[in-house]
Amino acid sequence: MKIADLITWFEAWANPAWCESWDNCGWQIEPGVLQEKARVLVCLTPTLAVMQEAIALHANLIFAHHPLIFNPLKSLRTGEAIAEMLRLSFSHNIGIYTAHTNFDQVQDGTADVLAQILELKEVTPIVPTQGGLGYGRVGLLEPFLTLQELLAAIQTRLAPPNLIFSPSADLQQTISRVAVLGGSGASYISSVAKTGAQAYLTSDCKFHQFQESRDCNLILIDAGHYATERPACDRLAQKFHSLNLDWVQLSQKDEDFRQFFA
Repeated sequence: MKIADLITWFEAWANPAWCESWDNCGWQIEPGVLQEKARVLVCLTPTLAVMQEAIALHANLIFAHHPLIFNPLKSLRTGEAIAEMLRLSFSHNIGIYTAHTNFDQVQDGTADVLAQILELKEVTPIVPTQGGLGYGRVGLLEPFLTLQELLAAIQTRLAPPNLIFSPSADLQQTISRVAVLGGSGASYISSVAKTGAQAYLTSDCKFHQFQESRDCNLILIDAGHYATERPACDRLAQKFHSLNLDWVQLSQKDEDFRQFFA
């Protein structure tokens, strides 16, 4: 399959026109690879480490969730990361394509994969957008779990380096309804509270957002940005495999950008 055909297939599923006005979905760098057979490296964040990996593996497309170019560029200078990515992209003929908030909304996107990992049933979006799609997912646990069992399941299935959750007097309380949203989802706390969820799994939550969640009688669980979004990248790579591409692989050089001192 040519890269142009792959992008056409993807955009029919996760239309870049659905992305938010502040977002930057679609081609980040297209150095003239559209008619080449697709050799795809899927990643969460396009970094120099991922670019070097793509070069070593002879990939011609980096397919990322996070945009390479997010804010308007005012200049490009030697030694800057984006400038170096641009130079390497053109010198090695490697395109960079991003699916961000459009990928968040779809079936098998970032939130949907989290819901599947927790085996949620009767799943619906936290905030619907169009055609049954939307941001986040909320559903039922079957069987119900205690809060302690839910936290243990998240730790086992997502392997976050640090799991933060709202203080609770009773880890043995029964949890039946859970909401999930991969990446930075604290701005959705009030929307989650309206769904009747007892617990909310997301990331990048600040001190006072835990307070807000407590005041909404919602247990907030922060598993980190990388741990909550990387599984959807794995699922995307699997989807690409099913298309019988010339070559596709999930990046092994994706970075969490954080370390925790034990």
